[in-house]
Amino acid sequence: MGDTGEAVRELPEKRVTWAELYFDLIFVFAITQVSGLLHHRHDPVGIAQALVVFVPVYWCWVGTTVQANIRDVDTARDRLGILAVGFTGLVMALAVPGAYGSRGVLLGAGYWAARVVLLLLLVRIPGVWRGPYGVGVLVSGPLLVAGGLLPEGPRVLLWALAALCDLAGPVVFRNKLAKVAYHPSHMPERFALFLLVALGESIVGIGASAAAVRLDAAELVAVSAAFTISAGLWWQYFVFAADAMRHAVTVADSRRDMVRRVFQYGHLALAASVIAVAVGFGETVADPRRSLGAASVGLLYGGCGLYLLTFGYTRWMMFRSVATTRVVAAAVVLALAPAMVRWPALAALVTLAVVLVVLNAFEHVWVARAAAAAAEEVAREPAGEAVGAPVVGGPV
Repeated sequence: MGDTGEAVRELPEKRVTWAELYFDLIFVFAITQVSGLLHHRHDPVGIAQALVVFVPVYWCWVGTTVQANIRDVDTARDRLGILAVGFTGLVMALAVPGAYGSRGVLLGAGYWAARVVLLLLLVRIPGVWRGPYGVGVLVSGPLLVAGGLLPEGPRVLLWALAALCDLAGPVVFRNKLAKVAYHPSHMPERFALFLLVALGESIVGIGASAAAVRLDAAELVAVSAAFTISAGLWWQYFVFAADAMRHAVTVADSRRDMVRRVFQYGHLALAASVIAVAVGFGETVADPRRSLGAASVGLLYGGCGLYLLTFGYTRWMMFRSVATTRVVAAAVVLALAPAMVRWPALAALVTLAVVLVVLNAFEHVWVARAAAAAAEEVAREPAGEAVGAPVVGGPV
């Protein structure tokens, strides 16, 4: 596509396989484990530790998704390969609670094994060693295992280095990846499903907290507000952004760059922010009358602010335009955060829910008016003339 050397032929539509959906179930558990790690300690150090653990979990899922995107994986060999990677993901998930204790080596070994399996699945592709899959086997996997042998401080640093190596791989090998023919319909669907898994953790955060306490009026209002926030985050992506992302990767001059920037990197931030919000729910729903500390507000409001700001990044990467409404909403959320430290948790939840409802309502009206204006323009155009691109994704 374009002048990047990417394949120009149109690929047939590729659908998600049952093996991939089963594979995702392991990462439901893995995200729950990362959420539990962050819940246990959510000061700045704890957030850094959770993020360093989350990156290899996420990158294991990304590697499997890319492999399934560029190949036909609906075969016995590849189904077994996906299941094998799923088992290594289960091992990683089991290691997460003790990642900074006695299970550090187990986490690293699980990740390294996953990268070896993925490389073997792609071994027939010439030069696959000299790319991101080779980095996982030769660099980041060994670094994670070695980090598991070190004390907590050096372990975090070595694991952070491993994460940076993985994340840098698609950039370092950008020219090599230009030859990859990505299926544009499969990639958006897979990453949307991963975000849906992360959003499911927010429901767990609400339900697990509420189920353990007496449900009086305050708790029920807190549950309602938290659910509204979760649904608002879902609405932001699946009503407004998902179609825009599918459109962007379909028409992109460089699908490789769109996949890297919007999906691999952008969805890392989206999923991480949703996990932060989910842990924030666990800190607020159970006792909505108490005042929140700075750490809990940071998770709830900081996570929501990051989620909205990430759409500003993805919108710019896709269309070189500013997602004004979401950037403004993110600024409002982050500006409100300091005051929420002194307010009861219930007030913090309700305030955030109101911001998201207003944002979604405003964007709904904006999209409806833009669509109506586009329809009027079409009606005025003489038959057979081009009328420009359709309204896709509204303000995202």
